[in-house]
Amino acid sequence: MSQTSAQPRGLAFWWKPLLFLIIAAAGLYYVKWSPYYFKSVFAASNHSIGGSIIDDHQISPISAAIAYAQVYFLAIWKAAVLAVILGSLLQVLIPRDWLLRLFGRAGFGSTLRGGLFALPGMMCSCCAAPVAAGLRKQNVSVGAALAFWIANPVLNPATLVFMGFVLGWGFTALRLVAGIILVLGVSLIAQRIARAEPLPEPAVQAVSDATAQNDQGLLVRWGKALWQLFWSTIPIYVVAVLILGAARVWLFPHVDDAMSNSLLWLVPLAVVGTLFVIPTAAEIPIVQTLLTLGLGTAPAVALLMTLPSVSLPSLLMLRKSFDARVLVTVAVLTMLVGIVSGLVGAALL
Repeated sequence: MSQTSAQPRGLAFWWKPLLFLIIAAAGLYYVKWSPYYFKSVFAASNHSIGGSIIDDHQISPISAAIAYAQVYFLAIWKAAVLAVILGSLLQVLIPRDWLLRLFGRAGFGSTLRGGLFALPGMMCSCCAAPVAAGLRKQNVSVGAALAFWIANPVLNPATLVFMGFVLGWGFTALRLVAGIILVLGVSLIAQRIARAEPLPEPAVQAVSDATAQNDQGLLVRWGKALWQLFWSTIPIYVVAVLILGAARVWLFPHVDDAMSNSLLWLVPLAVVGTLFVIPTAAEIPIVQTLLTLGLGTAPAVALLMTLPSVSLPSLLMLRKSFDARVLVTVAVLTMLVGIVSGLVGAALL
């Protein structure tokens, strides 16, 4: 009798994680892996991945906002939909004690695993934000969730390949080294700043999860998680993109010989890069265009580091998942890493 009753419990335990892996793999293949393979071939042949997303010479804030929103959301909407789906499914299909064992304890190990867990995702900071929010809903540590969020765009393997073919492998090497420092260093520092969090016992949580599953069906729980995640992230995301789309009229200056090698632009462009929002790998054609126009290496590298790392929309999307002081720390440290990387780039590249 005990063996008969144990078998259904085993099947019920395993089919949900497997379903999550199947959905994640199929979605990422369709949205990321397959398109990026062909894009890498194009980059190798043409030393370009397309035009700059900000190079449309808008002068009116309203038209700039509308134009940028159209181009931006057309580029990311599939990844954004997938991110919200995965962030919600994570909460109902993956056993919480698994996540707690891997990512629950504050420290270097869970932070490193969070960064490695991000590598297959290849998402921009805004598309990675809903998944990071889903991880935080499951009480994953601050450091691990931040490492997952930041590593998605910064250590994106496809972006590093594109960068090598378009800008040169020196830029790729610098981005990789500085990116690892950014992901691990910023996440660990922010973890120390965050308020201490109690780690739920896996056994206690397993009982709680089992009770919840008995009270509500899977589709009902997923629907609630999906709606809560969507409502807490997407509306503010859309508004912030429109605002930044309008502000780009002033954020990105006209490049001329007077500013080409001036370090005076290093700090302002590091700040702009941290706040502005772009699709995955869009920093490459932006920097390529600005370098062609005469921008110096230092501010160019600063943009290359800060543009993908975080953005004002992604910070706002995670306002309910992290303390405000954690998000401010992440933004400030990202700017500093961009500035230091720019100085290193000016000396080495």
